[in-house]
Amino acid sequence: MIFDTAFTVYLAAPGFVPEVLAELGEAGTTAVVRDRLVFAPGEPLPCAWAQNVWLAPRVLEIASINDAVRQLKAIQRNWVCYPVDHFRRCALIQEGLPRVSARPQVFGQPAPTAPLGSWTLWDEHTLIASPACLSPFPHGEVTFVEDKSGPPNRAYLKLWELFTLTGVHPGPGDLCLDLGASPGGWSWVLARLGARVFAVDKAPLDPAVAGFANVESCRGSGFGLDPEDVGRADWLFSDMACYPERLFALVARWREAKACVNFVCTLKFQGTTDQATAAAFAAIPGARLLHLWHNKHELTWFCQTS
Repeated sequence: MIFDTAFTVYLAAPGFVPEVLAELGEAGTTAVVRDRLVFAPGEPLPCAWAQNVWLAPRVLEIASINDAVRQLKAIQRNWVCYPVDHFRRCALIQEGLPRVSARPQVFGQPAPTAPLGSWTLWDEHTLIASPACLSPFPHGEVTFVEDKSGPPNRAYLKLWELFTLTGVHPGPGDLCLDLGASPGGWSWVLARLGARVFAVDKAPLDPAVAGFANVESCRGSGFGLDPEDVGRADWLFSDMACYPERLFALVARWREAKACVNFVCTLKFQGTTDQATAAAFAAIPGARLLHLWHNKHELTWFCQTS
């Protein structure tokens, strides 16, 4: 039985349970899957394809709905349920707990800091609860009060989410390279933060983004930009549609030249998920690889170098 020893619960990003199992390696071979919840033996492992990780799950034997509420409240205040069975019973237990706000995040506000636990019912009288989770947002779902008129596409939400989760973003005067920028969703975010943006794409930027005084653009391929021609940049951004292997080679070139301090790149998988290249990105010192709520079949790589 998986609960006889230490275990971790991984909430897979929608549609990516196989990727979570593969990423967990040996632990994934003996994991138990219920819907998007992956119950795996052992302590928490790095898992980019998990939308959230339950870091300290425990098993609670419950006699009733009221007993479940009492036991959860005794641990901490804030809880959110991910039901996989016994849906009505889950709903009644959650109704007895303090309400957790589900209001969209306003960009610029910090991520919540109050502990938020996750729980589910294994069966009618067994509850799995973790007071500590990797994400401060319910089920790792980061939603925003969206800007419906400013950005030219919805890609800007990826940067809003990343900057909110990490608490790090470019500041006024930082030089940001935006490779594959068109139509300009990421350049729009960076320019509004006060950064100096150099955008590169074979297609033009949206006129409103190109009109920012702190945005300069160049028509061409992001792969053709030479670090020696640019000099040292503060940030390199890439949301280009390309094979992850090719993106890894580009990043390696910039890192070897010591031409950039911070990197934010989207690994876009075409067909089969390239787990090997994803692992290579994750292994780079100072890197964090994660599946944002606004990612599709892709991962976001964030790296800070000295």
